[in-house]
Amino acid sequence: MPGSFVHLHNHTEYSLLDGAVHIKDLIAECSRMGMPAVAITDHGNLFGAIELVMEANSLNKSVAAWNKEHPEGPQKQEVKPIFGCEVYLSPTPIGVKKQLPGRRKYTHLLLLAENETGWQNLVKLVSRSHLEGFYYKPRVDMETLREFHEGLICCTACLAGPLNEWLLNDQPEKAEEALLALKDIFGDDNIFVELQDHGMEEQKKCLPELVRIARKTNTPILATNDVHFLRKEDHDMHDVLICIGTNEKLASPKRMRYSTEVYLKSPEEMREVFRDYPDAVENTLKIAERCNVTIKLDSASTEKYPEFGTPDGSTREDYLRKVCYEGLEERYGKERVAKDKELRDRLDYELGIINQLKFPSYFLITADFINWAKDHDIPVGPGRGSAAGSLVAYAMKITNIDPLRFGLIFERFLNPERVSPPDIDIDFCQTRRPEVIDYVRQKYGERAVSHIITYGTMGAKSVLRDVARVMDMSYADGDRISKLIEPGPKVTLQSSYKSSEELRELIASDEGLSLIHISEEGYAELWGYATRLEGLIRNVGVHAAGVVIGDRPLDEHVALTRDDLSDPHAAVVAQCDMSAIYEVGLLKMDFLGLKTLTVMHDAEEYARWRVPDFKLDSVPLDDRETLDLLNRGDTMGVFQLESGGMVDTCRRYGIQKIEDIIDLLALYRPGAMQFMDEMIEVKKGLRQVVYEHPLLEQVSGETYGVMIYQEQVQAAAKLLAGYTLGGADLLRRAMGKKDPAKMAKEKAHFVEGCWKTNQIDEKTATAIFDKIEKFAGYGFNKSHSACYGHISYWTAYLKAHFPVEFLCGLMSNEANNDKIGVFIQEANRMGIEILPPNVNKSMLKFTPEETPSGKLAVRYGLAAIKNVGEGAMQILLEERERNGEFTSMEDICNRLDSKSVNKKILESLIRAGALDWTLEPRCALFERVDLALSGASQVHKDKALGQGALFDMTFEAPRVKDEPAVLEWSKEQRMGDEKDLLGAYFCGHPLDSMRGVIDAEKYTRIGLIDALESHELKQKHQIAGMVRSVIPKISKAGRKFAILTLEDFTGSIEVLLWSDVYEKALEMEGGLEPGVFVSVRANIREDDRTSAKSVAAQSVDPLGGRRRKSKAGDQGPLNIIVSPLRHTRKNLEQIRDILKRYPGRSKVNLTIKDSLGHSQILELDERFRVNRCPELETELSMYN
Repeated sequence: MPGSFVHLHNHTEYSLLDGAVHIKDLIAECSRMGMPAVAITDHGNLFGAIELVMEANSLNKSVAAWNKEHPEGPQKQEVKPIFGCEVYLSPTPIGVKKQLPGRRKYTHLLLLAENETGWQNLVKLVSRSHLEGFYYKPRVDMETLREFHEGLICCTACLAGPLNEWLLNDQPEKAEEALLALKDIFGDDNIFVELQDHGMEEQKKCLPELVRIARKTNTPILATNDVHFLRKEDHDMHDVLICIGTNEKLASPKRMRYSTEVYLKSPEEMREVFRDYPDAVENTLKIAERCNVTIKLDSASTEKYPEFGTPDGSTREDYLRKVCYEGLEERYGKERVAKDKELRDRLDYELGIINQLKFPSYFLITADFINWAKDHDIPVGPGRGSAAGSLVAYAMKITNIDPLRFGLIFERFLNPERVSPPDIDIDFCQTRRPEVIDYVRQKYGERAVSHIITYGTMGAKSVLRDVARVMDMSYADGDRISKLIEPGPKVTLQSSYKSSEELRELIASDEGLSLIHISEEGYAELWGYATRLEGLIRNVGVHAAGVVIGDRPLDEHVALTRDDLSDPHAAVVAQCDMSAIYEVGLLKMDFLGLKTLTVMHDAEEYARWRVPDFKLDSVPLDDRETLDLLNRGDTMGVFQLESGGMVDTCRRYGIQKIEDIIDLLALYRPGAMQFMDEMIEVKKGLRQVVYEHPLLEQVSGETYGVMIYQEQVQAAAKLLAGYTLGGADLLRRAMGKKDPAKMAKEKAHFVEGCWKTNQIDEKTATAIFDKIEKFAGYGFNKSHSACYGHISYWTAYLKAHFPVEFLCGLMSNEANNDKIGVFIQEANRMGIEILPPNVNKSMLKFTPEETPSGKLAVRYGLAAIKNVGEGAMQILLEERERNGEFTSMEDICNRLDSKSVNKKILESLIRAGALDWTLEPRCALFERVDLALSGASQVHKDKALGQGALFDMTFEAPRVKDEPAVLEWSKEQRMGDEKDLLGAYFCGHPLDSMRGVIDAEKYTRIGLIDALESHELKQKHQIAGMVRSVIPKISKAGRKFAILTLEDFTGSIEVLLWSDVYEKALEMEGGLEPGVFVSVRANIREDDRTSAKSVAAQSVDPLGGRRRKSKAGDQGPLNIIVSPLRHTRKNLEQIRDILKRYPGRSKVNLTIKDSLGHSQILELDERFRVNRCPELETELSMYN
């Protein structure tokens, strides 16, 4: 195109926090200005390549259609995409990770793909820079360029390029050498000396020299503009972006600044800038003509899927059929399969579609790794998403839910009328999920399997905070405006502006703004920047579950990077996000980690200690005790049914069968919850359903007239209007998207179908369509609900029949012990004792243990103790298994290497009470740790020298026969240690006196606050507990406020008391100080950045109780508390002997107490009256 120009050096938003151009806008602007092509050349990556293809295809399709409709008028311009990258060139081989003196760490080099070979080489080159060349940036070296030069056009880039590095240092001969070295690699026709002119002093110095060297070496020159933003007026917005990326303030004098000229200039502007070098402008058009790369997008193609090798050499189609029929007989029995034609027809129909769409390998690959996981005892979920609608998946054991029993539809999963690849998401045990990915990697090749990148964008709330920070606003001012934006993934600044009058007023008024260095526009200016930056990519991450499996090394299809570029062993990640992987036609799987599967697996293992042949997935699905437990709302720990709102819903709904659980999971979501009351009323016979047509009862009768499932929408379209199930799926999708033009077309089709199929008149058919459309907006995937409904049922079954084993599973899989308090309170409520850790009894995880009374209790697991580490405890248990229980602390040290059990670990075990079986005070053991370790160290040295066997030496710390009793740590200290290390109290509980008060049902459990859902936060909450601490503070305005730490039986939390609440609390009866029991009416909010919950008090009231402190010298009765779990018969004899040594007149009460808070007080007779003195208290301290 004579007179035009092509921009070949452009940075989009994928040049993270450096480019501010959206690819869609870039292509549209090029078309508007009549430019025939455009390149994207982001820094060191190819993140935007697939988006470039899609946006160019979309624009060119609409341009071609417009031009066809307007043949006479001026034609719109199609835009050809050119694929490039501004790579980082290392002055050393990429294996060398250090900087050469006097050289830059790297220079910039622009590479453009001329043809398919060039594209393949660019992908490999960029992948190698990320996987092997990272040092500050992902780098390539001259050898890598030589290896992958074919099909690439090389341009010498900007001021940071390899020629300008020397020219800026006044070494033009070196610049010439650098150019000749690149010419030697790429060839004379494939290298261009790049010229840029933004009026900068450095460019004025370099530009004439670049032209001179180019002319001398007969190298063509090329004009570019290093585009970083789209329009000239975007410079201020881009400036804010740079500050966000470099963590600087706008007012900082020394910060990085870009020229105002690096925008997408028109052909006229570029020709004017380079009027002295017209060949530099013409060369942009010549390169654009040369660059012809077609990246084929076909999401339905299976060409790039790995081919599954069949064990018997048969075709994949035949092998799939054989596996399915064998599985079908296993699932339903040979007799039923032989007799039930409908069953066989459904399987054959599904197999026909799978083969027709060329997906047999997909199913065989999926079944292979799922069954490998099951064979290796890795818990796998019963299914997830629409895959449960497939009988083939059920027969192959990919899913574990009978699609026929639950009326699940295959076309919801794989629709022959809308060809798209199947999408099977699999839940695995969270801790062992990596093993399955490793198996897949070994089977299909290390480089053929990778994780998937994700792009984090500047969200509505975060962009306001970021811009406020760079504008140097106070935190309070930034927080004030961001709080007015509702949390949520789909919330935008514009939607918030429309819906919030308070926000509009704040932006207009700037009232109360404490600005420091910025213009008086304040909030209006902040809002202006934020709305332009919103949605730009800010960082990259790794998809939590997505895995790509290729038919060959993936860098033959897409560029690769690493999860952590600074770690050469970090996971490999594809430089394409989920949607791009899908478009390229690569096989994508979701390997999800679900902790509940591990909980169920552990509980099932423990259950087999009692019932050896117990299998959870074989239990009856109509068990009365399980359903009763749900109807009582006894759902703590039950999958997806444990939130406060769900507890209430379970009680109201009246669950009679597993289908009710499946329905509840589908209903208990924003939007769909509006139908809950209606369903409950119909279910209880309080309301009659009015069906517009009798056939609607067949569709929604089981769900009480409400279509809660997408599958019901499909069934209604098929039954009433004669749609195929595939066509009905397309209708469902159209309803979900709410496109008015499409909906009008579908409505006419539906009304016509109703008349043809069932002679339903237009008015009735229209009413039915409107009703279906209303439900379609909220409809849930029944297949997914059925899968998760089973997990809910199975966890409830375990809780009803194996409560101790279930609690062991729950507590073992709590990542940190913060939630242990919640589970211990639940155990107390259920009458189950939690036994303290004990190195001679505990296992790694929490385990069931029979108490002397014959009841089962939960024994605390050693790995859950803070600061001890799972590895060290595993070694300790192996030693215990081999050579029997330990006899003393010194025995532990002698038998275990100090690397396994060091000082910190030993001290933590003592403080946690795991050595209480030695019958020594914790403080005495603690003081002896160094002595025990040094003695054992000598034993280990002697053993290593072969001398140990002579005497079979072991070290025991010397004891004096009648050494004085050591005063045990105070009970408060021991309880504090237990709380810190175990998340719970064992030697007593500071809240015991208020049991039954602060754990009343009306109070929200502190340990459950973090699990509250967003709609539950809006409800009124009361919390109650003991004040652990009060920290007074002064606000900037000089008003007093306080941070209160409140503790109940499930955990502790910080509560903010603003000045008016704080002042009233100080005046209440009993005051506000540690040890006081209070109830708090509270507002609970979710932090939009961290998702953590914060609590602010509306009011604080006394609860009347107070923790009592025993005073030395108090001559009331002496109270000794003993526990059947902590104290042995020998302990009781020792207590008796101590009492006899101090005869006197004070009464003695013996309180026998279990961990559930039950206690019995025995008043000892006169023989045991004592003289209360410090010596007596000291001797009793270790027992009390």
